[in-house]
Amino acid sequence: MSADGRQGLTVIAFIGSVFSPYYAWDAKRDPFAHCAVNVVLYGERANCFAMTERNARALSRDAASFSLGPSSLEWDGGVLTIRLDERSAPIPRAVRGTVRVRPKALTAQPFTLDAHGLHRWWPMAPDCDVEATFSAPSIAWRGSGYHDTNDGDGALEDAFTNWTWCRAPLTRGSAILYDVRRTDGSHQNLTLRFDADGSRREMSTPPAASLPPTGLWRMPRTTRSEGAQAQVVRTFEDTPFYARSLLASTLDGETVQPVHESLSLRRFRNPLVRLMLPFRMPRRIG
Repeated sequence: MSADGRQGLTVIAFIGSVFSPYYAWDAKRDPFAHCAVNVVLYGERANCFAMTERNARALSRDAASFSLGPSSLEWDGGVLTIRLDERSAPIPRAVRGTVRVRPKALTAQPFTLDAHGLHRWWPMAPDCDVEATFSAPSIAWRGSGYHDTNDGDGALEDAFTNWTWCRAPLTRGSAILYDVRRTDGSHQNLTLRFDADGSRREMSTPPAASLPPTGLWRMPRTTRSEGAQAQVVRTFEDTPFYARSLLASTLDGETVQPVHESLSLRRFRNPLVRLMLPFRMPRRIG
């Protein structure tokens, strides 16, 4: 996400597309049958969303690369190069471009999110320089970015009811807040601060701060902020079970604009919600 929030980008490469209705309906639950590269471009006036699911025949990967259909990610030890050639949905338009992600440093460890160690999250590169150049649509920008990885051994909706997450660049490094609510009634609040060299610093957990629900789907949103109440600057994604927003808040004594997400897995389990998803997540065989 760019630092000013006027334009930005999200790219997620999935093996086992956790929000796929096809994966949820698959009795075999084979993750390699449900792969996708999700790309979302956020513009000043409109967004562009692409997420086409493909099976194992379209997948190739090794320790330093991942390719799925016409899109690929490649790590050379210093730069993650992402080449995208996708089509948006439900209105089909080309989404084609190259993104270069340069981490300033890598962090030391992943974190376990559930009580049984089945779901793991690694904020691998909290601070990155990002260069994006797209031919379709025709845009180019440089900004601040973030890179993480997730892996798990079970369905998210079986382990969690909801979570909120946000990441904010600071004068030195960045802060990440991750509040997880589990299906067994327990919860975990991670408050992390990383310096630009990837080392972790102590940071006290800010108090809870309420946010208004989204306008269309009324997705609940909460966050944490010191002092003045947090505010929503812009809502990037407003869906039945997920919201992505740009906030204004205070973290570790600094006025910041975090990128924030809210996820409701209770809503995701609703059969009607899953029936809506193929309109935005088409599937191709091979």
